[in-house]
Amino acid sequence: MRVAILTLSDKGSRGERVDESGPALSAWLTERSAHIVAAAVIADELAQIAEMLVTWSDADSADLILTTGGTGVSPRDVTPEATTQVVDRLIPGLGELMRLKSLEKTPMASLSRAVAGIRHRTLIINLPGSPRGAVENLEAVWPTLPHAIAKIRGDQSDCGGKFDR
Repeated sequence: MRVAILTLSDKGSRGERVDESGPALSAWLTERSAHIVAAAVIADELAQIAEMLVTWSDADSADLILTTGGTGVSPRDVTPEATTQVVDRLIPGLGELMRLKSLEKTPMASLSRAVAGIRHRTLIINLPGSPRGAVENLEAVWPTLPHAIAKIRGDQSDCGGKFDR
């Protein structure tokens, strides 16, 4: 799986804070044989976020783009808006699953506005900005991602029974 990681942080983009979420996600993914094809830290600016998501998606260089940061309720948290603006189709269940799993750990999960969607042949998922929250949310949806990416990329095989318990 080819993965790009986009960290949204005003302070991080100015060099005032070291990004810990991007490296935490990268390490977790590498342990699962994912290939990190790109990583960047940019400011919480809607147009910049949208532009990066479009650039990476349209280049077809990543199967999965993970954003980390900007999913809360602060005025500068605009990652879900940028993502919604550029995706062709939303996948509400991924955000719902992340919130459901996170609610087992903190009531603040109810404030997450994270979304997931598809742009062309790339899956985009918003994750929280904290290293622990980002990894925990990725863990929550991870079992679904190989199947989702295969389908997004054109797999025509039947889905029925694949995940029956």
